[in-house]
Amino acid sequence: MEEAKIYGLCLERLRYQIRNAKRKKDNGSYLSPGKILLESYNTGDIDEIVDILELYDVEERTTGQVWEKLEDLAYTVCILTREALSFGITPEGCFGLYLALEPEEIGAASPVGACVETSSPAGAGPHVSVSLLQPDLSRVDATNT
Repeated sequence: MEEAKIYGLCLERLRYQIRNAKRKKDNGSYLSPGKILLESYNTGDIDEIVDILELYDVEERTTGQVWEKLEDLAYTVCILTREALSFGITPEGCFGLYLALEPEEIGAASPVGACVETSSPAGAGPHVSVSLLQPDLSRVDATNT
């Protein structure tokens, strides 16, 4: 069995947040169409996001290197949860983790590493595709780039 590194993300907590997000959508208490913010890290600072998510193997703490690592992390978590998850920038300029409830809405949150479960031939199991989208980094603290 191959190992997956999910750094500072807790898989059980994410599954709980995903269930709650879907419940809110089903109950009609969901306000934003297509996506929901599961976690906001309340920072746009590269060093802080490295520390919060424990991304200590990032070679250089630059915006580009951190986004690359977030792409890898989003891909891994998508596979493990079988959900369309992506990192993005919140309207407040903070890093956040989003759940896309409708695949066509994935791009709306400036996500990185979004993956979508799609249909596959009968009996072949779920198929997960990854779409690495370019985030809008204009609101991120770029002092470490």
